[in-house]
Amino acid sequence: MARAATTSDVFNAVAEPRRREILTLLVVNELPVGDLVAALNLDQPSVSKHLRVLRDTNLVHVRRNGRHKLYRTNAPALQPVHEWASTFERYWTRQLNRIKERAESKMKQIKESGTSPKEN
Repeated sequence: MARAATTSDVFNAVAEPRRREILTLLVVNELPVGDLVAALNLDQPSVSKHLRVLRDTNLVHVRRNGRHKLYRTNAPALQPVHEWASTFERYWTRQLNRIKERAESKMKQIKESGTSPKEN
């Protein structure tokens, strides 16, 4: 099965670590390319290419402010990624709850037996 182009698929677009970094930087502040270049320690053409992919997948919005283009994350476009990842969040929450329950049960046994944890 052919893989979807990064320019049309949100999952492929966020698969690249630098694009995830860009999205993270832009979720807090609206930034021009120059600030992203400095923050990421990449050359300007590389940042522009990543921004192009993010724009094409609607993951960032751009607005003009005079001669500058300011970018920001379009969080609602990340909804499919969030929904997919939430499946795993539920899994890890269940796993952590099971660990917590076992630890609490062990502590209860220790208290009831009157021994210290090191003795068990």
